[in-house]
Amino acid sequence: MTLKLLYDEVIERVTEEIRSGHSSRRHDRALPHIHKVGTPPKQNVLKEIKETAMETFFADKPLSHFKGQPASRKLVLGLQAVFPILQWGRGYDLGKFKGDLVAGLTIASLCIPQDIAYAKLANLKPQYGLYSSFVAPLIYAFMGSSRDIAIGPVAVVSLLLGTMLTDQISDFESHDYLRLAFTATFFAGITQMALGFLRLGFLIDFLSHAAIVGFMAGAAITIALQQLKGLLGIKNFTKKSDIISVMRSVWTNVHHGWNWQTIVIGLAFLAFLLTAKYLAKKSKKMFWLSALAPLASVIVSTFFVYITRADKEGVAIVTHIEKGVNPISAGDIFFSGKYLGPGIQIGVIAGLIALTEAVAIGRTFAAMKDYSVDGNREMVAMGTMNLIGSLTSCYVSTGSFSRSAVNYMAGCQTAVSNIVMSIVVLLTLVFITPLFKYTPNAVLASIIIVAVIGLIDIDAVVLLWKIDKFDFLACMGAFFGVIFKNVEIGLLIAVVISFAKILLQVTRPRTVALGKLPGTKVYRNIYQYPSATQIPGMLIIRVDSAIYFSNSNYIKDRILRWLQDEDESRKESSFPTIEYLIVEMSPVTDIDTSGIHAFEDLYKSLQKRGVQLILSNPGPIVTEKLYASKLMDMIGEDKIFLSVGDAVATYGSKADQV
Repeated sequence: MTLKLLYDEVIERVTEEIRSGHSSRRHDRALPHIHKVGTPPKQNVLKEIKETAMETFFADKPLSHFKGQPASRKLVLGLQAVFPILQWGRGYDLGKFKGDLVAGLTIASLCIPQDIAYAKLANLKPQYGLYSSFVAPLIYAFMGSSRDIAIGPVAVVSLLLGTMLTDQISDFESHDYLRLAFTATFFAGITQMALGFLRLGFLIDFLSHAAIVGFMAGAAITIALQQLKGLLGIKNFTKKSDIISVMRSVWTNVHHGWNWQTIVIGLAFLAFLLTAKYLAKKSKKMFWLSALAPLASVIVSTFFVYITRADKEGVAIVTHIEKGVNPISAGDIFFSGKYLGPGIQIGVIAGLIALTEAVAIGRTFAAMKDYSVDGNREMVAMGTMNLIGSLTSCYVSTGSFSRSAVNYMAGCQTAVSNIVMSIVVLLTLVFITPLFKYTPNAVLASIIIVAVIGLIDIDAVVLLWKIDKFDFLACMGAFFGVIFKNVEIGLLIAVVISFAKILLQVTRPRTVALGKLPGTKVYRNIYQYPSATQIPGMLIIRVDSAIYFSNSNYIKDRILRWLQDEDESRKESSFPTIEYLIVEMSPVTDIDTSGIHAFEDLYKSLQKRGVQLILSNPGPIVTEKLYASKLMDMIGEDKIFLSVGDAVATYGSKADQV
């Protein structure tokens, strides 16, 4: 009996040694593949907060070139930062001026008729459009960083202002209406300057490209439909902007409100402008034809109405444009009273829309010429020009896409083209405005219709449908909101859908199951790569998002659902049940306390199922927070790996056979 006990003890020890040796050899075999996850050094909390703030608001390090410079040089650099013209102006020469002169004269010929027409969109007298193309471009030329953008009133902002101002003061002939327009312009400038100085320009990026495409297209159709008043010669026209009200107003006036002489003039010049636009688009060398066509239309139609006295037959004309330079309007701004609140509200909305359009245009042409545009500097420049503009009888101005395109095609070299345009507008205000008295409104309507057609980007809408259905929904929501209600509702829908997309992506991030590609050590999404095979006894899940309070519970529940579904499917196959759950965390850029708690709950749920939790490739921020919490103690450092391959090599008993 004693010998048998001794024999059993020896056999048990030998068996244990064999098992131990096998395990040791297995781990030795895996050791060359195992790399410990690096733990970032602990940082000072205040230093970390400072670095985060610097990266958020001062990623471009705007003050770096001031370091080590003498006081006199710092003054020069400071002035150049505020007025970029002092920097690039030193290398300005006659060759560049020739290009800017031609471009400036060309865009001036386009902007003069457009300014008169756009002022009508804002329900302002024609001279206020010209005022806005005199002061604003001058200021931008000294402060802006774009070489190609052309400044002035634009159709969308003019319509937005006209609609929102009329909601507050229905009588747009009253002086209070004009004062409210200046007040809105003042606060639009304040908003834009504040965004630039506080370096909060990233806020305008919350308006997604899809939402802007839909908003612009809807605004273009709304603007074009409203021009039927001038094109058809209708006198009693609705003040509403939605498509139903506009079409009802058009058809109720069909028997007595339409004027056939006006229709003939309007359609004739509309056909001419469209033909010129088509020829310019077909051949880039003919760009000047599209640029000069509006001014030519105004001159010819004005002369025709004057010699035929068509205005006596019911053809509506401009009648009068105030002569002279901008009068001071600082005393007309509402700084108190019942219109202060609406003025701020309208100004903020108009300022943001104007800024979004300008920044988009500036970046587009900067990319074409391979130079950079400073977004925050642009905001300060736009804000300054609108603030000063509000004090000199201007309304909200921004970058115009049609004029900027002509400016670019005409060979502009610098912002001096804006100065040339401004001087031409000044000469027009001083000497030529009386000649526009007989300009028919039908021609101005035709000019606006042709100008806004370019805002409808059908190719972009088709691309949105192909790439992202949610983006397409945002686009259509903004579009239908504008045409069936008004521009404010369309803008609100655009913002809401854009935020909804962000929230959906944050709160419902993707999680995917990974498998091993045959003949490699690479692990990829099993749905994207059907040949990727899953590891027996293991489930590998990748989380494609940072883990925050907003999505932590969803991620935990989704991982458990993955586990349950995989368990059920593997029961029906020869695969062994899942013993290890590997969470691949390389896309997880950050995790908060809610995320830590969610993983603690996940660990406890897995323990009840007899499944071990393993983490793979956590980033430095995530690793630091894992060590700072109890989660690391719960999981164990031996369950944290640099890669999925390391984890499989360590715990996957059949990994070598896969």
